[in-house]
Amino acid sequence: MYPFEYAAPTTLEEALALLRQHGDEAKVLAGGQSLIPILHYRLARPRVVIDINGLPLGDIVVEDGRIRLGALVRHHQLEESDAIARRCPVLGEAARLIGNVRVRTLGTLGGSLAHADPAAELPAVMTALDARLAVAGPSGRRTLAARDFFTGLLTTALAPDEILTDVEIGALPAHGWAVEEMSRRAGDFAIVAVVALVSLDGRGRVDDARLAFGGVADRPVQARAAEDALRSREPSTDALARAAQIARDALDPPSDAFVSGAYRRHVAGVLCRRALTRAVERARR
Repeated sequence: MYPFEYAAPTTLEEALALLRQHGDEAKVLAGGQSLIPILHYRLARPRVVIDINGLPLGDIVVEDGRIRLGALVRHHQLEESDAIARRCPVLGEAARLIGNVRVRTLGTLGGSLAHADPAAELPAVMTALDARLAVAGPSGRRTLAARDFFTGLLTTALAPDEILTDVEIGALPAHGWAVEEMSRRAGDFAIVAVVALVSLDGRGRVDDARLAFGGVADRPVQARAAEDALRSREPSTDALARAAQIARDALDPPSDAFVSGAYRRHVAGVLCRRALTRAVERARR
């Protein structure tokens, strides 16, 4: 690890001033689950590390059905929050799949989203939820849809002098949910992850469906054609299998040292069918 200066601002304004002053030579520290290994292996050499843990960004607020999550909300809070369990249980289900207890205790929502690993669970969840991500910078605040926030492998729409401050999830109708993933070992990043949300109308047909994949491209992938194939239809076994096939056929996943792209694509279809089946079962309760 190379030496660096350490700064611990206590207000957002201080943190933004430090980023403005140091630009690309600064790195932001939240939970440290990505940054510390990067520094340890000398993959980055910042002049200044800006510790934002003193900023008031750790709240979970529910208002008019909407959920606002501060960027410093820890993964274990998503697991344990009663408000999350009632309003958006898919978040808790996804958080339980992250790493291990130590990682979930230290790691933050904002850190996971800003790091933008395409195999991480939370970027895919936020894509499926159509979440809005708020960022602050020298020009003020702006809000981005999750689908516009993730721009490539480990890259986002965040400018070097901006900080992700919070995430807002809109009010959701009654729905079923599921997160399915395959990884080499429990707690590893997913080889493939699938997030499914399904709401049914009074006749038991699909009113809305949302599907997002992680681990199959350089950013989360929303399966829009598969979603469209489900809407207004009876969620029969055949309909769910057809939607999973549509989602799978639209993917062109990469190969890596562990699995081929073809295998990853096959697994994506299997997990998608499982996720949709579980989501529909929950929606019917």
